[in-house]
Amino acid sequence: MRRTRRDEDDPAHSQFSLPMFDDDIAPLPTPVPAGSHDAAAAVAAPAAARVESPHRLFRHLRSNREVKLGAHLIGYELKRGRRRTIGFVIGHEGLAVSAPRWVGQGEIDQALQAKARWILRKLADQKERLDRLEAARVDWRDGTALPFLGAPMTVRLDPCVTGALFTAQPRSLRVGLPLQADPVQIRDAVQGWLQRQALALFEQRCGFYAVQLGVMIRRLRLSSAQTRWGSASADGTVRLNWRLIHFALPTIDYVVAHELAHLREMNHSPAFWEVVRSVMPDFEHRRGSLRDGQVPVYD
Repeated sequence: MRRTRRDEDDPAHSQFSLPMFDDDIAPLPTPVPAGSHDAAAAVAAPAAARVESPHRLFRHLRSNREVKLGAHLIGYELKRGRRRTIGFVIGHEGLAVSAPRWVGQGEIDQALQAKARWILRKLADQKERLDRLEAARVDWRDGTALPFLGAPMTVRLDPCVTGALFTAQPRSLRVGLPLQADPVQIRDAVQGWLQRQALALFEQRCGFYAVQLGVMIRRLRLSSAQTRWGSASADGTVRLNWRLIHFALPTIDYVVAHELAHLREMNHSPAFWEVVRSVMPDFEHRRGSLRDGQVPVYD
């Protein structure tokens, strides 16, 4: 949870947001002083236990160099520029290394060996993350299932229905489309219904917690941000990610309370967390549910 730069969901002024991913999982630059004695003396660390195969090849999509780290051959992208240190970034494309123009390949190799354990662990984290995303990808067809308010909901195509109709028993969403409907049509119909449900629910929960916290919301908007669950601005604008509708109500309420608490404390100081605790004593547990939950992948 940090001060963010402006994006398509952000206003032009101060804002605090609730990111989807922890910083120790998201890609992080890790500078290593070029030519340091520690790097020169280091030996390759053993591979992380979570790396599945002892000979697995990790290769950046634009790799132009390779390095052997333990039993693993790593293909990475090397970029040179005007900088003072060697830096590493591990993202969904793989390992990228940035180095000063004057640093030789030998020093880069030494720095990579010094960070071998970290690199292998982060590459394994990224693979697990991408595997989870792939497993969560929705197959848009009659009978597909996805979570709604924390419980599975089956999508049923029914040309006799106008729009979309939710039924609790069995827990399903009947969508007014033919069985031969295109996956994009099905996705758009279901997503539109979910967004309408999200806005109605968020308005209700924001109204409840605004009274509890003694704050005023100037504007409430749905967000489609890929990296944050919600944000609050100093002008009273609150944005909540519509994908929260996949979670159970206690988890949604945590994000609502978190963002509304920022309207009293535009920071993450102890005072801010006391504001959250005043209306939600078990917020740590709810925050864990948000972090551990699985969100369907639509694209």
